[in-house]
Amino acid sequence: METWLDTPDNPSPAEPVDAVAHWQRFAPELEPARVMWSEIVPGGGHWSAVMPRGSRLRMVALEAGANLGMVLYSAREKLERYCMPDSLKAQHTAHYTRGHVLMSDMGRALASITRDTVGWHDPLGGLLDAERLAQQYGTRPFQTHRNAMYRSGKDGLLIEIGKHGLSKRDLIAPVNFFSKVTVDEEGRFHFVPGHADAFSEVELRFEMDTLIAFSTAPHPLDPSPTYAPKKVGLAAWRSGPAPANDFCRRFRPENARAIHNADLLYL
Repeated sequence: METWLDTPDNPSPAEPVDAVAHWQRFAPELEPARVMWSEIVPGGGHWSAVMPRGSRLRMVALEAGANLGMVLYSAREKLERYCMPDSLKAQHTAHYTRGHVLMSDMGRALASITRDTVGWHDPLGGLLDAERLAQQYGTRPFQTHRNAMYRSGKDGLLIEIGKHGLSKRDLIAPVNFFSKVTVDEEGRFHFVPGHADAFSEVELRFEMDTLIAFSTAPHPLDPSPTYAPKKVGLAAWRSGPAPANDFCRRFRPENARAIHNADLLYL
């Protein structure tokens, strides 16, 4: 019979030594058995993950003024992906909040916004690219500044989707969570500084197996002359698919149809 010697260099295999419970800091009410993973993404960072149907993701602005730009693709068939024009047109909106769904170009709901303490998330502002970053903030490459480098949202997302076999031609319009952009009577965009307070939250429920990639680089319309992106906390857990009386399903007839179309894939 093998005996396990529990020492600092050889911890018990029951100890989750490779998984820091970040979620206890900003989502302490979650049932530990349902939590899949949690992470803290530094400002200017980027990451990607495959979220299974019936899972949820809580995004928390750990500092005021955060921005998280996210793109979404069907994990089953990545040619199907989030479609900003169809999502906005179908829901008669120019911003996202609780009740809205993020629709694919096949008319299916990839994800639904089930909780939101912010009230406005920008789907129109796009991504900070390397040219605009250099003009506004200057350049600080990794070779000289290591983790203090400046990285654009576009470059971060290209790195992440590249890990999943996608390329520059697959980069789509993101959702900029925690950011607000208004449009004046002449059609000009105006960024609203400091829109999201520290510990503002928004949650997504995934209606399909969905590949997400995201960046915490500054919003491209943020007028600040200083590159100071904010960190964001993430917690993912299993919650189950949308029930029949779900708020998002009942928010609009178009939403019910999009969630139903996603349900049909899993009969």
